[in-house]
Amino acid sequence: MISFPRHAALLAFLGLSSTAHAAIPLQACDAPGFATTLHAAPTTLEARAVWLDRRLIQWPGMASAGRFRLYHSPDGAIVARAGAKVQGAAGAFELVRNTGAVPAAAAQRFKYVGTGPVLAVNDADLAQLQREQLVLVREDLDGTVLAATRLQAAGALDDLYAAAQQIPDLGVTPRASGTGFALWAPTAQQAAVCVYDKPAGRARAIHPLAFDATTGAWRARVPADLSGRYYTYLVDVVADGTGLVRNRVTDPYSVSLNADSQRSYIADLDAAKLKPAGWDTHKAPATVKAQTDMSVYELHVRDFSRDDTSVPLNKRGKYAAFGETRSNGMRHLRALAQAGLTDIHLLPVYDIASVPERGCAVPRPAGAPDSERQQALVMKTAHGDCYNWGYDPFHYNAPEGSYASDPDDGARRIVELREMVMNLHRAGLRVGMDVVYNHTFAAGQQEKSVLDRIVPGYYHRLDANGKVAQSTCCDNTATENAMMGKLMIESSVLWARHYRMDSFRFDLMGHQPRATMERLQAAVNAATGRSVQLIGEGWNFGEVENGARFVQASQLSLNGSGIGTFSDRARDAARGGGAGDSGDAVLKQQGWINGLVYDPNAKADQRPRSDLLQAADLIRLGLAGTLRSYAFVNADGVARTGEQMAYGGQPAGYASAPGETVNYVENHDNQTLYDANALKLPLATSSADRARVQVLGLALTAFSQGVAYYHAGSDILRSKSLDRNSFNSGDWFNRLDWTYKTNFFGTGLPPAPDNAKDWLLFQPLLANPALRPQPQDIAFTRDAFRDLLAIRASSTLFRLRTADEVAQRLRFFNVGPQQEPTVIAAHLDGRGYAGAGFGSIRYFINVDKVTHVVSDEQARGKRLRLHPVHTAASAGDKRAGEARFDAASGSFSIPARTAVVFVEEQAP
Repeated sequence: MISFPRHAALLAFLGLSSTAHAAIPLQACDAPGFATTLHAAPTTLEARAVWLDRRLIQWPGMASAGRFRLYHSPDGAIVARAGAKVQGAAGAFELVRNTGAVPAAAAQRFKYVGTGPVLAVNDADLAQLQREQLVLVREDLDGTVLAATRLQAAGALDDLYAAAQQIPDLGVTPRASGTGFALWAPTAQQAAVCVYDKPAGRARAIHPLAFDATTGAWRARVPADLSGRYYTYLVDVVADGTGLVRNRVTDPYSVSLNADSQRSYIADLDAAKLKPAGWDTHKAPATVKAQTDMSVYELHVRDFSRDDTSVPLNKRGKYAAFGETRSNGMRHLRALAQAGLTDIHLLPVYDIASVPERGCAVPRPAGAPDSERQQALVMKTAHGDCYNWGYDPFHYNAPEGSYASDPDDGARRIVELREMVMNLHRAGLRVGMDVVYNHTFAAGQQEKSVLDRIVPGYYHRLDANGKVAQSTCCDNTATENAMMGKLMIESSVLWARHYRMDSFRFDLMGHQPRATMERLQAAVNAATGRSVQLIGEGWNFGEVENGARFVQASQLSLNGSGIGTFSDRARDAARGGGAGDSGDAVLKQQGWINGLVYDPNAKADQRPRSDLLQAADLIRLGLAGTLRSYAFVNADGVARTGEQMAYGGQPAGYASAPGETVNYVENHDNQTLYDANALKLPLATSSADRARVQVLGLALTAFSQGVAYYHAGSDILRSKSLDRNSFNSGDWFNRLDWTYKTNFFGTGLPPAPDNAKDWLLFQPLLANPALRPQPQDIAFTRDAFRDLLAIRASSTLFRLRTADEVAQRLRFFNVGPQQEPTVIAAHLDGRGYAGAGFGSIRYFINVDKVTHVVSDEQARGKRLRLHPVHTAASAGDKRAGEARFDAASGSFSIPARTAVVFVEEQAP
């Protein structure tokens, strides 16, 4: 230990509990700002050194010459500039070079950290030091600074406070005998909880929190049931660039809040008054026995009813709209459920940061179909209007208040969200939710930063300089850190247990560790006593790409886990191009359903037949669940497994079981399928044929092995006026019409931030009235889609459970070099398979503008007929009824732009 003038004071600080500090006064609860600086920091420093565990530090890229000291200051006053001596420190510890091996767990966890000296801290109260500012310095023998850095603390905190993972009651626990508060804040020097009687008004009381040195949690117990009141925490922490700061902050484990999330709400989610009538006994529809049974409709709460005039005005855009059983929207959802849809997946319904819950703006645009006026008005209030997708988490465990009838009443949003779940269940639909644990809306000392203002630098993933990584668009969380992983798991358990969520869709799941996701799966299943389906985006990018930090929950790394990931293989082959296309590429890059080679548009380059053949093979692989092991004869005549097929430098097949694949051609991201086809189909394509092309895309999803996933409105030709990213495009560009009169194509140029570079391409399309569908086109797509749902639901052969079953029962014909590449033809063997319904099924998708005849030698002499859905008087696609089978030759005549299914009865 190096002595400094303040050394005695420091020892006193380190040796005393939080009660040694002057008590935080009640008036601090009502201070005008969300943070009060108690001692300002004179400077800021990067954090380039990393704690590997409680005593080992690695400083990547640093020379070994000189001596190393760890300086500390309880008020963040250190100044360490090269060429000068350290100022403002309370003391320092001499560090020694570690000569032994780094413990295996730490070495694996921090494998991404660059090479550099590994240093050891001895003879120090390391837990107490973590509550101060720490600066690591390399200096010469007279103390002159050669280099200085802060330290990334997660490795030390996880080691020191490993017991925190077992804390059962983080958050608030109100009981008749008293109310307990528990906050994990191991680096805090002092903490207290402010209690308020109402969502507005001054605090009624403040209670100091006591520190538990074993777990790093701060606790208080008030001998009264405080249910229905509100609270905030006051936490004194050292924050880089700020100094010692007193943060007033809401609870990361908040179960509800007041309007605009200024105060957390005290509630026991098991309390009777927070449960709608029948909540404890109601059950979800028993429609999903395995993950592959899922047919999902992705829906935004506000989109669903905001423009539905059959919903009372005060319920539009709210949770309560789902209780209007006679509304146009609920009629639509019931019809989908009756046809075979199993699940509604709601875009985020946790508390989001970007929508004002009081007084949000509602712009009312108008203008020509290709005008800039509409988007200009929408963008003027985009950050203060009532709309956002919600991928900007504020509080993970609390329902969003803008969808509640009274956002200031912490109880209402709980009750109304539960009522919404019950109403969807009653309509025959299970309920899942979109969750975004990969990032937060804010970090650091920003007002809407919750986690980072409680434990600075811990909850977020840091880069080599100690800055928060933002590869996900926002401030990336670090779920590899124990307490962020714990928060994600316990939050998911809360939603599954207390809100009966049947499944989850994880945004950018590839940024989570596979091991954490598997623990989460086990936890939600154990907590609910049922199987809770997990699916997510398994994209592989950013600072975690290719397993740089851990084995990811990504497409290529999740095989065998049972967790599903969205497949871009067949999606891109069907639509054409990729999500990031701009300029002429958005027109030229046609896909399998919209004209690649066989129906080129005016902008398309001359493409070889091999491109169409390759696209058809990727479509087949998608229909087979994008399985690694599934083999079929490719266009070159060679039999390959999915793993042996190529997709952008990766294996095309990546799943080990069909349930690990989520099949889709449209979701909330990117242009809708209708808009993509508006860009890529030849301009002369009739509106009726545009509707047929839409159905062909939906048929690919309906016939694919794995989870079937549809975007709300894809069945009614939904358009966003070519907007490629409508997350903040307001109500105007995100409308749905449950009266089936319009799809809103040509309601103005899409918002400039993501689209202006292509406005010149978009304007003539939006101005062209021929690209706006007629009501009969919308009705056709609606009814044909319901037929597809019914066909999928009619047989478990479309929902096979294992890779072996797919290999044994799915066979493609019309394959190889001599195939007709515009027709997919497949046989499903139903003999002896439970729920097959038929002895066999043969399905066809003809994307061409003309009828094609394809043959199957194994169909010769069979007694095949059209699927009963096609022959019913209510059939949505009458053209499918024109398909023919010739038993003598085993040939099938498939009409243009039609999806057709033939069946063979079970043997007696």
